[in-house]
Amino acid sequence: MNRDFFIAQLQSQSFDLLIIGGGITGAGIAQDAATRGLKAALIEKKDFAFGTSSRSTKLIHGGLRYLKQLEFGLVKEVGSERAVVHKLAPHLVIPEKMLLPLYEKRGLGSTLTSIGLRLYDWLAGVKPEDQRRMLTRKQTLKQEPLLNPKDVKGGAIYAEYRTDDARLTIEIIKSASEHGASIANYCEAANFIYQEGRIVGIEALDILTNKNFIIKGKAIVNAAGPWVDLLREKDKSKTGKHLHLTKGVHIVVPHKKLPVTQSIYFDVGDGRMIFAIPRGKITYIGTTDTNYSGSIDEVHTEKEDAQYLINAVNLTFTDINLGLNDIESSWAGLRPLINEEGKSASELSRRDEIFESPSGLISIAGGKLTGYRKMAERVVDLVVKRNFDERELKSCLTGSILLASSDFKNYNEVKGYHQVIFEKLKSHHLQQYADTLVSNFGKQSDDILIYFDKLTDDDHQIRLVKAQLQYCIDKEMVKKATDFFVRRVGLLYFDLPLLKEIMNPCLQIMADHFQWTENRLNEERKEIERLVQLAYRF
Repeated sequence: MNRDFFIAQLQSQSFDLLIIGGGITGAGIAQDAATRGLKAALIEKKDFAFGTSSRSTKLIHGGLRYLKQLEFGLVKEVGSERAVVHKLAPHLVIPEKMLLPLYEKRGLGSTLTSIGLRLYDWLAGVKPEDQRRMLTRKQTLKQEPLLNPKDVKGGAIYAEYRTDDARLTIEIIKSASEHGASIANYCEAANFIYQEGRIVGIEALDILTNKNFIIKGKAIVNAAGPWVDLLREKDKSKTGKHLHLTKGVHIVVPHKKLPVTQSIYFDVGDGRMIFAIPRGKITYIGTTDTNYSGSIDEVHTEKEDAQYLINAVNLTFTDINLGLNDIESSWAGLRPLINEEGKSASELSRRDEIFESPSGLISIAGGKLTGYRKMAERVVDLVVKRNFDERELKSCLTGSILLASSDFKNYNEVKGYHQVIFEKLKSHHLQQYADTLVSNFGKQSDDILIYFDKLTDDDHQIRLVKAQLQYCIDKEMVKKATDFFVRRVGLLYFDLPLLKEIMNPCLQIMADHFQWTENRLNEERKEIERLVQLAYRF
């Protein structure tokens, strides 16, 4: 992941496929293309996973609520994909039992829910041991004593998977790189280059050096998420269907303020479903689904978004009285959905769709995090069909390519490895960080501990974070402080107190490594402080 090396390649070589967009969709396309034998390149104008792919509910889930919309094909595809992605990175895509309370006066009711979950299990190919289990009212309240007993009729337990969306994206980017793709963040597609009306390349802007250069590509794919239509406008091909952006917000509160014993998916009064997911010292809650027409580059949680989620929690759980001042952090992201006239934000399909322009630009929008691999396969299939002899290339291989240097055969092996890391950290009184380290980095935790052993800080907590930072600079193309704090380790969302404590030592490491001027160092510090303020300004 040497950015300078890749920038030189982008300038000097011609590519079979050039992908614009470094979110989960673009990453998946780059990995699929490279592993089939195509000469692939990917550029991202900000950092990898900057947009939607670091701002989801952080679940590899099967879209249970899409059964209500009769999206059986979507549920089947993404439901089946959960198990595939879990196999590829079992440390990062973690089994999670979800409790679904059922109510007398809202939701589908016990019978319809039981039928729906049985259908869900069948469509998704869920293993017998993970298939839905219906609960009585008494069993439900025992499973989660915090639930407000008013109107609780029963419940259900069903299977999902928890992940870190940004880490998953980064690992797929790294896999694409390992298989020969040339990749660069902070590299913008400024203009398209045409020859006889067909796109043959782009004029790129290296944002870090402010230099322009040309990248040549036989096929160009626009996988820019919420920015897809902006590139279609640049290509003068935004006709017919277009994006409908909706905003999803999550808030983070101390676990002691909402000490749920497991992840819960519950109905609220307006018919939406909300998740409450415990994660170590915090519980995060989401999500909203509202129309959005503001700045795509600056999407933040507003007071009314946060209040909506707080009201939903206070209605559902007894003796819980959350307020805005309990929020430790928050995040907001955009869903790049396909517009459907007459439908509300919540009613819009989560299906992906591919657009081809007369110039040859291929754009993909819609879809879900869980379905990234199948979306990529469809795009690469189309690219191959339009530009290459299919007989000379391999078929899709991504269902068997392990991520993050993983050789875990199953989740039990992950738990065994976790215990090894736990014991290593225990000697430094850092055992509480074993879970986070393993779930973020998997077997790469061994590499991070090598960095740790070379450092000499008296404060072992700071030393461990510094080790992760150095690893991410060397192996994951971290170029700005926010790349690390927000998308590589998620401290902005999940551990603001630690971020504030280690911000300056980490900034100094980056300043020394990248030879930043004092002005650049201050700019980096101000940007982190700005994001921290926006995340918990309530």
